[in-house]
Amino acid sequence: MCDGSYNRARVGPPNQPTTTVDVRPVGHDGRPVAAVRRSSETTELREWQVRALAALAVWERDPRRPFLISAAPGAGKTRPALEFARLQLAAGRAATIVVACPTAPLTRQWARAADRLGLDLAPDHDSPRPPAGFHGVAVTYARIAKAPKRWASALPRNTIVITDEAHHLGEDLTWGNAFATAFAASDRRLLLSGTPFRSDATPIPGVSYDADGVAEPDIAFTYAEAVRDRVCRPVRFVAYDGTLSWRSGDDVIEAGFDTVLSTREASRRYRTAISTELPEGLPRILREADARLRTIRQDGHRDAAGLVVAADSEHARQIAKLLHEATGKGPVVVLHDEQRSATRLAAFTRSTDPWIVAVNMVSEGVDIPRLRVGVYATAAKTALIFRQIVGRFVRVIPERPTEASWLYVPADPILHNHAATIERELSAPLRRPGETDPSDLDDVQAERRETERSPTPEFVPLSAEVVSQLTLFGGAEPVPAPPPAATRWQTATAAAEADEPGAPAAGAPAFERRARLREERHRLVSEVRRRDGSSHREINQWLNQKVGIATVEQATIPELERSVDLLLKRLTARR
Repeated sequence: MCDGSYNRARVGPPNQPTTTVDVRPVGHDGRPVAAVRRSSETTELREWQVRALAALAVWERDPRRPFLISAAPGAGKTRPALEFARLQLAAGRAATIVVACPTAPLTRQWARAADRLGLDLAPDHDSPRPPAGFHGVAVTYARIAKAPKRWASALPRNTIVITDEAHHLGEDLTWGNAFATAFAASDRRLLLSGTPFRSDATPIPGVSYDADGVAEPDIAFTYAEAVRDRVCRPVRFVAYDGTLSWRSGDDVIEAGFDTVLSTREASRRYRTAISTELPEGLPRILREADARLRTIRQDGHRDAAGLVVAADSEHARQIAKLLHEATGKGPVVVLHDEQRSATRLAAFTRSTDPWIVAVNMVSEGVDIPRLRVGVYATAAKTALIFRQIVGRFVRVIPERPTEASWLYVPADPILHNHAATIERELSAPLRRPGETDPSDLDDVQAERRETERSPTPEFVPLSAEVVSQLTLFGGAEPVPAPPPAATRWQTATAAAEADEPGAPAAGAPAFERRARLREERHRLVSEVRRRDGSSHREINQWLNQKVGIATVEQATIPELERSVDLLLKRLTARR
């Protein structure tokens, strides 16, 4: 596949020193690898990213085990992974890239990030061998798990495998086993995680764990470091508490979060706190959060947004109704079980709409830097999920100050413990790897109750009288909730409900241009069939012969462009 010859090339991001390397031509599937394009990324590498690339360069000489990067959400862990892959491709040490992600939206996010660095990734491809003209693929763990042996047999030599949110391989045994099978032959696996993970799920092969069972990264960039370097926003937690009452069988119980209760009644207390049916409970907190968001917008961040994380789909719809009543504008609602939710989520990211309500569509990897206010109303309370949700509010915006975000949470002991842990990380001096915080004690009883079960029918929330009581990380006191709003949101709503996304710009990533050209080719083939009476098969056969391809799946972007031109000429030619 290679003749052993070398060329000379200069590689490196713009505005930074470049390096001259020997480039060895490599190939896969009988085709030469597409040349790496010039990077259009103008943001300089951060200090920790430079440190990560230096460590990767050392590891690459003898990669006997996976390389693990643990970086806070929003810190930019995608960048060093792609820079490393780019350098490996340019130097001829890699044939292709496979990026594995937990969700489909993340595959497209990776493809767009790669495009800025001169790499073309094909999202949702069904093989580790990329389409012609692409440098690699970005796929979900679920896709790999459908046929791990087929992926293993098709894996090109010298493939770099990048695993995003690698802790999922330990949480889901099916994904973990499938990943191990599919990429057993790969000697270069780069694992990324924004959340510290443990071996008490399913240990990930090749990852080192400390005495407490926590994964030991090769490079770590903590949330505390990110905040101090102004790479991430600080988050201020506003805990709300008060008097909550509910019917439990024949009994009526009244308590606040400071009252010690049985596991069952503590769960029902929490459900009462996030109930949408009690006007002075969650609805009051939603009004207060909206007041906070208005203040942030008035202070200069005019497109700042808020996120409410709901317990389930029905809960999300009820919260959306409350926000509409309070603000005069219906929020964007994204639910994992509804079509076009990903489209609405992407449109919200680009819009100036104030509020979005989600169940689990807005978790790790979702990049909405304008989020500044949140309301935690989900029933899930594990440390992992809590950190993932907090991670949605830490991303910074270039050219803007690193201003704090605000997250309203019930004053539940488990959530308070999670928030306090993050507070200690921010306030304590940075510790060397292996050193522990003596105050970081596990609440065993709390850990058993980290996710609230749905209440049995005899549970009925009766009343709630809650107020904001605690702001962690310092800062001003929370803005009190105003009376029912007389003012209404005035925003330029983006096309969140548009039927079809617009055509990609000229500088769109290759995967978007390729998809649009294939759609256009299919439409024009149908037009020719209607006009001439030929079958789809006859037209496609003629077209493929003209272009010189066996199937449209193998077509490159130039070949698809030529196909479209041929169809247009046929349609406009005189009969």
